[in-house]
Amino acid sequence: MQVTAERVREATNSIWMDVAEVRRQEPLPHDTRTEICVVGAGIAGLSAAYHLAREGKKVVLLDDGPVGGGQTERTSAHLSNAIDDRYIEIERIHGEVGSRMAAESHTAAIERIELIVKDESIDCEFNRLSGYLFLGEGDTLDLLEREREAAHRAGLTDVEFVHRAPMSDFNTGRCLRFPRQAQFHPLKYLRGLAEAFERLGGLIQTTSHVAKIDGGLVETDGGSRVNADVVIVATNTPVNDLVAIHTKQAPYQTYVIAAPIPHGNIDPALYWDTLHAYHYIRLEHRESGDHVMIGGEDHKVGQTTDQAERWGRLEAWALERFPKMGAVDFRWSGQVMETTDGLAFIGRNPGDKENVFIATGDSGMGMTHGTIAGMLLTDLIMGRKNPWSDIYDPFRKPVWGMAWKNFLAENANVALEYAKDWLGSGDVSSVEEIGWGEGAVVRRGLTKVAVFRDGRGHAHELSAICPHLGCIVHWNRAEKTWDCPCHGSRFDPEGRVICGPANTPLKEA
Repeated sequence: MQVTAERVREATNSIWMDVAEVRRQEPLPHDTRTEICVVGAGIAGLSAAYHLAREGKKVVLLDDGPVGGGQTERTSAHLSNAIDDRYIEIERIHGEVGSRMAAESHTAAIERIELIVKDESIDCEFNRLSGYLFLGEGDTLDLLEREREAAHRAGLTDVEFVHRAPMSDFNTGRCLRFPRQAQFHPLKYLRGLAEAFERLGGLIQTTSHVAKIDGGLVETDGGSRVNADVVIVATNTPVNDLVAIHTKQAPYQTYVIAAPIPHGNIDPALYWDTLHAYHYIRLEHRESGDHVMIGGEDHKVGQTTDQAERWGRLEAWALERFPKMGAVDFRWSGQVMETTDGLAFIGRNPGDKENVFIATGDSGMGMTHGTIAGMLLTDLIMGRKNPWSDIYDPFRKPVWGMAWKNFLAENANVALEYAKDWLGSGDVSSVEEIGWGEGAVVRRGLTKVAVFRDGRGHAHELSAICPHLGCIVHWNRAEKTWDCPCHGSRFDPEGRVICGPANTPLKEA
């Protein structure tokens, strides 16, 4: 995921960022010729770069932040083949063969991570463990029965019912156990993967913001260019696309808390409930003891004002189930790209030149989807057939049924946000109403201005118009960012890009 080199970090730090800073490499110093140029040094970009380097390809990896400095450092790091949208829905949309391919590819991604950890001697706390899917409030056992049957048809025949998940103070009731899931420390893994990539002759250039991609020509803000046979754009959401992919996926913000918990209160495992904006749980062992992570409370990026309260709701939900949990000491959020049919887009970029590939649409499973991207893109670029290519093909259209309904609903939501924000008044009527350290949108005639008052009370005024497609940004009080409610672009208080698809800052007002 690309981020600006001098960016002001979002207001929160994840549990990973606290202990594993990934080193920065130098910016691209001059024009370079290479076989492969990868843009974005998160798990998808680095996985692709590593696999292609192992094939003997000359690879240059660019990012305008540190390795893993985007959404990868904000994951909860579940490594799972229990699909985020459930096998019931994947089978309904993609058919039984597609569902089987989805299960096979995510299973293979976990196995590939395990193999890389072993081959490259990466100390990243990789552990195999079980995953447990339990009922959310109001859901019935029939839902788990149907999910087990769909998982079995997808080839996961060892998914089974158990009486309860292994948590001493929280009786989940009957739930499904998915064996041979895994977890790891994502930044430690990326640090080791980056070192392995460099040992293979790969070149990593950070603090190198990519301003333009035209076929095999990649231009940076600093003026240096990479001329490549093949370009892979792995920036969480493509920064080289204006419309094509962005109509088929939508940005959601998800929230996570972490708090100490006595050893043995929860068995090491992955846990999920069946709610629509589901809760997800795992343990992380730190020197000070076990920490439990609980996530959920998802919403469309830029479309709520209660961001901070969502952490509070997660904490209340957790304390009801884990009364021995200590005070929360980490709170953070991450951005998830939800596709209309539950699976990522990995392959040639629609409407682009034949040598431009993308990896996007993590759909809540970024660690495995990112690893699948590395494996699949390598096969495509090397001219090998891959059985997963069709289900992840970025050219695929929403099929009739639920995926088509999701497509229509998400794009109708974008149109509504666009009209509502342009026609409506500002958040406040004057700059004086904005508190120090806060931001708000002010209407000025026919346009709108995004105003941030810093810790000294000085007002920084920017155009509130997102440079991607012209939606009006909203202030995110929890993360201190300007968020676009249409396609998920995010900017720091001074207007610099944190998340695409926008690839330029907010303009001065």
